[in-house]
Amino acid sequence: MITLYPAIDLKDGNCVRLFKGNMDAATVFSDNPAAQAKEFVTAGCKWLHLVDLNGAFAGEPVNASAVDAILKATDVPVQLGGGIRDIATMEHWIDKGLSRLILGTLAVKNPDMVREACKLFPGKIAVGIDALGGKVAVEGWAEASELGVIELAKKFEDAGVAAIIHTDIDRDGTLTGVNAEASSELAAAISIPVIASGGVKDLSDIERVVAVGNLEGVITGRAIYDGGMDLQTALSIAAGEAEDTTC
Repeated sequence: MITLYPAIDLKDGNCVRLFKGNMDAATVFSDNPAAQAKEFVTAGCKWLHLVDLNGAFAGEPVNASAVDAILKATDVPVQLGGGIRDIATMEHWIDKGLSRLILGTLAVKNPDMVREACKLFPGKIAVGIDALGGKVAVEGWAEASELGVIELAKKFEDAGVAAIIHTDIDRDGTLTGVNAEASSELAAAISIPVIASGGVKDLSDIERVVAVGNLEGVITGRAIYDGGMDLQTALSIAAGEAEDTTC
């Protein structure tokens, strides 16, 4: 049993999906993110995964009004990443009602602040590790660091991080299949729960994430927006309820 997180990536107030993290290769799927979020919850999703794409590049929240609208329209836990670079911003979002904040660039450039945040906001801090060619990417995926994925994750082993979101950028938005094996390898190396992300194509990817046995969940976006994967069936597989997914 895993958690399936539908992704709502926010760019210029719209719900979009990028291709391999390229902001210039964005496909708009909805101009009403709150309505999209409500649709996911109605379908049975227990969590929502939001990314402020503009914020990730700007280093500060940009799509705050869209996030606010989603929080008002839904009643399930919401996690958000993108542009969260200081304690004040974290406090602001948690006061707004976010259940989990995803820190990516900050985890590489200021790990001490991540540790401080874990103490200030117990259970509400996740680390986003975005892998580009096996190395950790930062600044909205625009910059590759020299850090290895497992090397970075181990730095937070005793920090109180609620989860690690592991994204394979080379697969993100490509519908080429989730890198469940790499995410599972990361999960085996640490005690922090790991969520796989990037490249989910169809129901078989959800089955693969369930099958590896040590992942907490999976994030999916384009597959459900394009209609290539039935969301309710995917939720059933994630919950361990579906018996036949061949049709």
